[in-house]
Amino acid sequence: MAMTFTKRTLGTAAGGLALALLLAWWAWPSPRVVETAVVGRGPVQVTIEEDGETRAVDRYGIASPVTGRLLRVTLREGDLVKPGQLVAEIAPTPLSAADRDLLGARLESAKALEAEAFERVRRADADAAQAVREKKRVADLVAGRFMSPQALEQAESAVSMKAADVAAARARAVSAAADVRAAQAALASVRANAPAVRVDSPVAGRVLRIAEKSERVVTPGTVLVTVGDPSALEVAVDVLSNDAVRVKPGMRMLLTGWGGDEIEARVRTVEPAAFRKVSALGVEEQRVWVVADFEAVPPGLGDAYRVDARIVVAEKADALRVPAGALFRRDGKWHAFTVEGGRLALRVVEAGLRGSRDVEIVSGLAEGARVVLYPGNDLSEGARVAPRR
Repeated sequence: MAMTFTKRTLGTAAGGLALALLLAWWAWPSPRVVETAVVGRGPVQVTIEEDGETRAVDRYGIASPVTGRLLRVTLREGDLVKPGQLVAEIAPTPLSAADRDLLGARLESAKALEAEAFERVRRADADAAQAVREKKRVADLVAGRFMSPQALEQAESAVSMKAADVAAARARAVSAAADVRAAQAALASVRANAPAVRVDSPVAGRVLRIAEKSERVVTPGTVLVTVGDPSALEVAVDVLSNDAVRVKPGMRMLLTGWGGDEIEARVRTVEPAAFRKVSALGVEEQRVWVVADFEAVPPGLGDAYRVDARIVVAEKADALRVPAGALFRRDGKWHAFTVEGGRLALRVVEAGLRGSRDVEIVSGLAEGARVVLYPGNDLSEGARVAPRR
C-alpha cells in the first residue's frame, strides 16, 4: 500500500512538473526578430544629390537682328553648319527713321560688347599664364618637400580651369564679333533697301534647336536657331544655397540615371549668385548653379539630357562603417544596439563622415560586430533578439 502511494505520488508530481515546464515554455516570450548588419570596412562618401542637365559648353542662340518676316528655315536639328553659313533669312519691314536710329544704336552696343569680350580674352590669357607660372613655382616647392603633393594637384587643376576660361572667353569674343557683323548687315540692308537680311552662323557646330521653322513675323532679339557642339558637354546642377557653400571646384561629381553606366565629372565652378525656385511642393528655395566638366563624354549623351548627380564633398576609401540606419540619437550622442549572445547591448558611438547610406565609425564599435538596423523605441538593452534570416 505504501509502495503504491509512493509511485502514485511520484507520478503525479512528475506530471505536474512536466505540465509546469510546458506552460512556462509556452508563456516565455520568444526572441524579437530584428534586421541586422555587420560592421565592416569600405568607402564612405558624403554627397549632395540633385537632378542635373547636360548642355553644350559653347552654345550660340542666333537671333534676328531686325523686325521682319522670317522666311522658312530649311535646316534641320543635327545638321552641321560652318562659320558664315546661312541659317535664316528675314524680309525686313519698312523702317521709320526712329527704327533706323535704333539699329545704329544696336550696332554701337554690339561693338562695345565686342571690345569688352576681347578685353576678357586678354585678361583670361594673363590669368592662364599666371596659373602656369604658379604651377611651376609649386612644383619646385613640392620637389624640395616644402609643400605637399596635394598643392601641386590643386595648381594643375587651376591651370586646367584657367585654360577652360580662356577657351570660353575666346568663344564669347567670336560670338560678339558675329553680333557686330549681324548688326552691320541689318543696318546696311535697311539703307540699301535689300530684299532680305541674311542671318549667318558665327561658328562651326551642329544645329541643336530651331525655334520656328515656318514663316512668321519676328522682332530683334528673337532666337531663331541654336548652334553648338554636342560632343563638348558640361553638366549643370542646381543645389540649395546652404549646400552650395560646401561645394568647391575640383570635387568629383558622379552621374547616373542617363541611360548608361555611371560617369564622372569634376566641378568647374560654383556660380556666385543664387536664384529663387519653387519646388514641386510649392516651397520657395534659394538655389545655386554648379557646373562640372566631364572626364570623358560617353557615346549617346547629348545636349539637355537629364542626369542624377551626386557631388562628393568628402570621402574615405577605407573606413570602419555601418549603415546609416543603425545609429540613433539619445542624450545628445550617437548610439547603436549590438547583438551579443542573443541579447541587445547599447553602445555609445562616435561617428565621423556621415553619408546618405553609410556612416564612418571612429569609436564605440568593432569590426565584425552585428548591429540592429532601424531600432524601434520599444527596444531596450538586455532584450532577447534574433537576427532575421
